[in-house]
Amino acid sequence: MPEPNPQTRHFHKIHIITNVLKTALKLWLRAQVSQVSQLEVEIKASDRQLLSGCIPWVSILANHAVYQNLHITHIKLAAENIQINIGQILKGQPLQLLHVVPVVGELIIEEKDLNASLSSELLSTALNDLLVKLLPEFCPKSKSIVWQKIILDNQQLTLNAILASTGEPIPLKISFSLKLLSGQELQLSHIQVTQNAMVYDRPSVITLLESSDNYNFHLGPDVNLQELTLIPGKLVCHGQVNVNP
Repeated sequence: MPEPNPQTRHFHKIHIITNVLKTALKLWLRAQVSQVSQLEVEIKASDRQLLSGCIPWVSILANHAVYQNLHITHIKLAAENIQINIGQILKGQPLQLLHVVPVVGELIIEEKDLNASLSSELLSTALNDLLVKLLPEFCPKSKSIVWQKIILDNQQLTLNAILASTGEPIPLKISFSLKLLSGQELQLSHIQVTQNAMVYDRPSVITLLESSDNYNFHLGPDVNLQELTLIPGKLVCHGQVNVNP
């Protein structure tokens, strides 16, 4: 059998290198989550593009993924023009992004997964900030809030929590309507905060806040949402987020 000519060997070597790069990218994506039941990655790039450190297009499909203790039921993403540290990867070092990558896609979180995420620092911090904005007098006590349950309805969200600062634990219930005001801003309306308490030795519900005012929350410069929908038992989100190096 004749030996492969130098050009054939060269292309074979390049193909091996590009396979290594694709594997490195998939490993990097899997390392971003602590748990995932299904992860599919599709990469569209020529050998020449990969060897220059450029990935023109990537799509990611994941089910039941856990990112920083956030439980995500379903996620489908796509990104373009990704620049990676090709030189370091070929020396065996981990993949790194060299520039900000805009990622577009769809995110679905079912109510049970949202409740499983209550231990996440990302979610609990956001809920604490929400409570303090609605009831500033709770600011010194925000660290002792235990978030217990989230209920999703048609553009309506209800939070159940326990305030465990001093004395007997105090149950709180926060409900509001939620809509997307702009790509980077959420609006809360029809807000009600109630507290269960004993009044004259009888269980009573005390209204702490009932407001027709709107409260707006900015999501930050790296987010641009096109849709945020709440339906019974499910949150659906479409939009773009910047992934920073």
